Amino acid sequence: MAFEPAAVKKILVLGVVRSSDRSIRQTMERHLTEDLQDLGYDAVSSWDVYGPKAFEHLTEQQALESIREKGYDAVLTIVLLDKDRERSYYPGTFYFSPFIYYYNNFWGYHAMMMNRIYQPGYYVTSTRYFWESNLYEMNTQQLVYSVQTRSFDPSSTETMAHEYGELIATEIGRKGLIRK
Repeated sequence: MAFEPAAVKKILVLGVVRSSDRSIRQTMERHLTEDLQDLGYDAVSSWDVYGPKAFEHLTEQQALESIREKGYDAVLTIVLLDKDRERSYYPGTFYFSPFIYYYNNFWGYHAMMMNRIYQPGYYVTSTRYFWESNLYEMNTQQLVYSVQTRSFDPSSTETMAHEYGELIATEIGRKGLIRK
C-alpha cells in the first residue's frame, strides 16, 4: 500500500517544554513556524494562539475541539526530551612524547611531570538538548512523521532553533508528508 500524503491547509506548531524553559519553547516554535511558512505551508505557533500554558487545564476533548474549531488540519510537536550538562576538565599543557625522552632520565621525567602538574587546566561545560518532533494529521489523529535529534552545545538558543526548524521543515517538505 502506497503512502498518500494528507491535504493540510493549516499546521499548529506546539512545543512541549518544561515551564522553566518557556523561552526555549517560544523560540523553537517561532523558528519552525517561520521555516514551514518559507516552504509555503500555513503554519501557526501555539504560543501565539494559546499562550504559554497551551491546553494546560483542558480535557482531551476540549483541546481537540479547540484545534479543529481554529481550522488546524495538522499538529507538529516539538518536545524537549532531555537537557543534559556535562563538565569536562582539560589540562593546561598536555603533550605526548616517546617514553624514552622522559622516563629514561631523571631530569626529563621531572620536567615533564612539573609541567603537567603546575600548568593550570580548565573546565568546560557543554549542554546537549534531545528533541523529538511528531506530525499528526488531525482528521484521524494519526502519526505521519516522527524524528528524534540531538543538539550539542549550540552557540545560542536562536541558532539551535533556526537549525532545528530548517531541518524539520525541509525534511517534511522533501519527504512529501503533507500536501498544501
